[in-house]
Amino acid sequence: MTFNLLGKVRIPMEVKELILQAEDIHKATELISSKLNKPVIIENKNFELISYSSTSDNFDQTQQKTILSKKCPIFILDRLKKEGIVTRLEEQADPIRVNPMEDLGFQQRVVIAANHLGHTMGYVWVQESDQLLEEDEMEFLQEITPHIGKLIYDQFMRVNAKEGRKEELLWQLLHHEYTSESQFRHDASLAKLQIPDRFSVVVFSVTAPQYKYMLDDLANTVERFRKTRHLYYLKTEFQIIMMIEGRPSDRFSSRDIARDLIDEVKFATGEEHFYNFLIGVGKEYTKLYYMRKSFLEALEVIETANFVGPRPETMPREFSKLGLYRYLAALYEKNSSEDYYSEDLLTLIKNDTRKQTELLFTLEAYLANNGKGKQTAKELFIHPNTLNYRIKQIQEMTNIDFTDFNMKAYLYTELLLLNNVESYYERYKKAIQK
Repeated sequence: MTFNLLGKVRIPMEVKELILQAEDIHKATELISSKLNKPVIIENKNFELISYSSTSDNFDQTQQKTILSKKCPIFILDRLKKEGIVTRLEEQADPIRVNPMEDLGFQQRVVIAANHLGHTMGYVWVQESDQLLEEDEMEFLQEITPHIGKLIYDQFMRVNAKEGRKEELLWQLLHHEYTSESQFRHDASLAKLQIPDRFSVVVFSVTAPQYKYMLDDLANTVERFRKTRHLYYLKTEFQIIMMIEGRPSDRFSSRDIARDLIDEVKFATGEEHFYNFLIGVGKEYTKLYYMRKSFLEALEVIETANFVGPRPETMPREFSKLGLYRYLAALYEKNSSEDYYSEDLLTLIKNDTRKQTELLFTLEAYLANNGKGKQTAKELFIHPNTLNYRIKQIQEMTNIDFTDFNMKAYLYTELLLLNNVESYYERYKKAIQK
């Protein structure tokens, strides 16, 4: 990298030529990153990860989650749509500077659409961190992104071909490369790919890069499992994606088989290491067109788990049971103001802190058990009379009405955020100190 007389960065012509001559998108990514001296991520048009600069070790929290889950987190996409960034990417060819979102672990960056054959193939993201890109560097991005668009296109055309025609067909189905189910069935027949009558997609993703070695043991467990159950699986750097076939006339059988598989993996892995996996189970479908939908549902479960950092076994692994957890990121975004908190919950937190009581924990358990006293007392290992005394204390201190369903749903959601999102809890701690 050189500088002109005005001190501006000048990208050497030979670097641009190397990128324009590159036939491998990962090599192009590394070249872009090394010359800009910044972390780079390339995503497809669905904001799914294609490549990232492996030499960079200072990715922000959002980019780390994107690398692990292979997809831009939903709560980040929601913010980008809300701020009009997604729309601008569809309408303009020049780079867009995206302001930091500190509450979401998103540092300032530049993004530009990579187009080919008149269509958007994907996006190039450059994390700026402490130093902004110069004008020459922005022009450099504009000059090389058409080639990046072509590389994305070429990769889709040969995705996973080395793993065999069956795997290639499944990848294309997961990424909606097929618009005709009849054409897919024809190609699947030629490749001797058995088409399930009902299926669910299950995704295992490691919680951090240092655990990716566990995917080899997971693959061995899956291989043993598939001797008695029919499934296909695809392996990526940080994930194993499974298409589990259910019994033709047995509704929800693929879901039940997925549960059996998860139990077997837990037994084979050991409970301590098992929680290094995030697991998502998409809904069961009977039409191939919906295989991608089941896949995205499984990914949404994993993204939600990544967002909340759940305690073991507390968050559902099945999309159909995700419930309120599905909306936590959106609610967090809605309540992102530092001045927002529940006066009732704040009162209970202050009391618990001052008197070493457990009223907040009791309230959470009571709401989770839908107000069932015996069940709540058993879960908390306390006498029913002790529970009744605590509930009476809560009612005396707050305006909580346990007959009001809307209030109970609201409070339970707030408690989920408090217990699972550290920055949300910190907001309440600040409010206590006021």
